[in-house]
Amino acid sequence: MKKILVPVDFSKHSEYALEAASKIAKQHRAEIVLLHMIGMSDSVLANSDVSEEAEAKYFLKLAKEKINEFTKKKYLNGIPVDGVIQNYKDFEEVNQVALEQNCDMIVMGSHGTSGLKELFVGSNTEKVVRSSELPVIVIKASSSGFDVKRMVMACDLEKEAIPVYRKAEAFAQLNNASLEVVYVHSAGANFMGRDDVVKRMENFKKELGKEIDIHFYDDNSVERGILRYCFERSADLLVIPTHGRKGLDHFVVGSLAENVSNHAKIPVMTIKI
Repeated sequence: MKKILVPVDFSKHSEYALEAASKIAKQHRAEIVLLHMIGMSDSVLANSDVSEEAEAKYFLKLAKEKINEFTKKKYLNGIPVDGVIQNYKDFEEVNQVALEQNCDMIVMGSHGTSGLKELFVGSNTEKVVRSSELPVIVIKASSSGFDVKRMVMACDLEKEAIPVYRKAEAFAQLNNASLEVVYVHSAGANFMGRDDVVKRMENFKKELGKEIDIHFYDDNSVERGILRYCFERSADLLVIPTHGRKGLDHFVVGSLAENVSNHAKIPVMTIKI
């Protein structure tokens, strides 16, 4: 863990994320890159009109001042912090910045959404989760007590989830945290009998090459089952794989990782399969 990207819009939720990132950075002597996206239209930037040029300079100056203000937070003392300002408007471009900056992880805040707004608009956090090639930690609330000691990874126990488990395990080891896996058993199109699930558990451990904790949990909904299990286990961090589906496939199938990230109250780490 050498560098952490934190997208900020200067809201309290992005400050929650920055505070959590500071704890991770101090633990691993990592740097933090603050990213702010201005989102001005290309026409404003390209226009030679004096008033619009002045407007562009004003917003750029304001963003620089706010970035500078954020770098002076007390909890950032002793952490190398760099500020990046981009005129991106689509949060899927956060992944591009993270790769350009050689970051290892993205930490960002989210207030979550619900109802029709969620259905038709989605959240910026979901866009980052969907597009990021790096692990993303989503923070919902103040992280003054952000201390990862118990981690839960929810997955379907398919072979493709093994690399995700290894990354989660590495993060757990860095934090001296425990890590357990949960499989939520729910009725639906992908329903399996308990004996078949047990076989899948054994195959997963065999492919992994070692014995690990895998728990079986019944619920009518996979998403709700994951959240309930984490609550009952007093988990500090939930890890969930994501396929990063886009376009029509994403609209039809949806993404469990995005939905859980949006609704969970505890921090969620998504790792792309």
